Amino acid sequence: MSYISFEKTQLINLEFALSRELLRANRSGAYSSTTIAGCNTRKSHGLLVVPQPWLDHNNHVLLSSIDETIIQHNEEFNFGVRMYPNGTYNPKGHKYLRAFTAEPIPKITYRVGGVVLSKELLFAVNEARVMIRYTLEEATSQTTLRLKPFLAFRSVHQLTRANIDANIKYETCQKGVSWQMYNGYSRLNFQISKDTEYTHVPDWYFNIEYIREKELGLPHQEDLFVPGFFEVDLKKGESIIVSAGLEEIKPDTLNRLFNAEIKKRIPRNNFENCLLNSAEQFLVKSKNKTEIMAGFPWFGTWGRDTFIALPGVTLSRGDETSFKAVIDTMISTMRGPLFPNIGKNNQPDYESVDSPLWFFWCLQQYSTLKNNHTEIWKKYKKVLLTILEGYREGTEYNIRMLDNCLITAGGPGMALTWMDVFNNGKPITPRSGMAVEVNALWYNAVCYAVQLAEFSDDTSFLNEWKSVPEKIKASFLETFWDEKKGYLADYVYEGIKDWTIRPNMLLAASMPFSPITEEMQDAVLKRVKSDLLTDRGLRSLTPTHPLYKGVYAGNQTERHLAYHQGTVFPWLISHFSEAWLKLQGKSGLSFIEDIYASFEPVVFEAGLGSVSEIFDGDPPHESRGAISQAWSISALIRIKELIEKTKTSK
Repeated sequence: MSYISFEKTQLINLEFALSRELLRANRSGAYSSTTIAGCNTRKSHGLLVVPQPWLDHNNHVLLSSIDETIIQHNEEFNFGVRMYPNGTYNPKGHKYLRAFTAEPIPKITYRVGGVVLSKELLFAVNEARVMIRYTLEEATSQTTLRLKPFLAFRSVHQLTRANIDANIKYETCQKGVSWQMYNGYSRLNFQISKDTEYTHVPDWYFNIEYIREKELGLPHQEDLFVPGFFEVDLKKGESIIVSAGLEEIKPDTLNRLFNAEIKKRIPRNNFENCLLNSAEQFLVKSKNKTEIMAGFPWFGTWGRDTFIALPGVTLSRGDETSFKAVIDTMISTMRGPLFPNIGKNNQPDYESVDSPLWFFWCLQQYSTLKNNHTEIWKKYKKVLLTILEGYREGTEYNIRMLDNCLITAGGPGMALTWMDVFNNGKPITPRSGMAVEVNALWYNAVCYAVQLAEFSDDTSFLNEWKSVPEKIKASFLETFWDEKKGYLADYVYEGIKDWTIRPNMLLAASMPFSPITEEMQDAVLKRVKSDLLTDRGLRSLTPTHPLYKGVYAGNQTERHLAYHQGTVFPWLISHFSEAWLKLQGKSGLSFIEDIYASFEPVVFEAGLGSVSEIFDGDPPHESRGAISQAWSISALIRIKELIEKTKTSK
């Protein structure tokens, strides 16, 4: 039996089926995503969603969905599902759902009368191509399968309406046709492994709604274009393969290609393999660049997320080549000592004080693994010096080292830490000044650079920097620690210390070089455990705070107000686990093993086989945000690695 599977009673429950989503991404940054019912609930859903870099930096939905209809004795049974205004669903193909399995690839089985049809979804690893294998498992008489494609040809961030600019014409290709709805877009080649009859009857379907967008108070209604339909007669036991891709393919090779692609998959037959399977999907390779997508289905490449996720999605899987390729790609994007954080209007945004410091941490993970400290210093010294000197002398966004050797950053209207959400142009968590995690990362970065220089006998660097860590440490303790409170201040701005209990203090305990004593680390962990720890990660704010929001829901403003005010982030759990095991050793193993195991139910919810971006702060900690997030997956892979290392340590 498949590790991830659902039966009829679950599948015909539309609420259940619409809350379970499929996602498969590939090396080109393209993806395929929908629900197990085949009903798109997000504007970012689609069977073929691809980059169109000559248009913009977004993904674009070309093929939204396909309606499958079984025809027998002149009776038609449509397996499609779409939502229209007033919560109306038409057609209601979910009532024919009988089984779902995810291994080796997603397989959905329908039954109507004596007809059983299965549908297997496969997304190519190295090209933008979705393939669907339909098999007539059972039939008592002649059966015809009709396939009706729904086209969008628009960005994942937009919706479309019927218009006179759409090109409703088609061109023939081998055993299929191709469409290009608008100039500038790639052609969509729709081909079938068997000869079929295509009937061109262009039409628009109006006012299709996406329930998840509606729940978020966002635009949620659009029109989709249906150019026509294909019909093919099937015999019992017969299979056909449908291919939708940017490049035309030889239909006679589809069966071989389909089977070859299946073999490339890491089987999702247990929790650990689900994480490994998901991890490889975040790596995007194009020309001379290798990047990490922060999350699917709507995130792009984010600097901070890249560095936090990188060791887990590459090194922990034994993929050193991709690790180095991502590092080199990120270096090529630097502006002074800064890395780009997110894209904004197709222009990079460098407003991140911690990304360069996470870069040090990434290299630290690699050199610790490989024991290649002198090699790292030789190759990356120039970059590391650019960051260290840039921070010491001062750079953009008021980022600079103070006389006490701590880092300050930002100012009114700025949000440079990972808690960077704005509402009405103002940061919701304005943490300008000296942020606790930034200075924990800074201390670790300087200590690591000194360590590398010592391995390489770089006396010039050591003469300049060797005394700095002790100064940082002394200032850190004086600035952030309070013996009576027993934990660290979250940030200090204009002389005022903010004692709000957030998870940021955790990094002072988890970093390889810690600026606080073991007793302080223990106190910090106890505070984080009592106030912030859940079985889905760490809350971003203690529930005792008046601004705490336990549910991430509502319109955009309501969600923004909740994002860093109680919402749970899984990525932090690896740093909690690392700090815990660093102090407790093998005696702390069972607790961390329980934390790791508590995440297993997540792969059966939301994004199947993956882990979401965030969860509600309040029980039952419902999955929220993007259905598959790189740093969430990375955190759990790293925890598993930490557990195994601790077990075998002396």
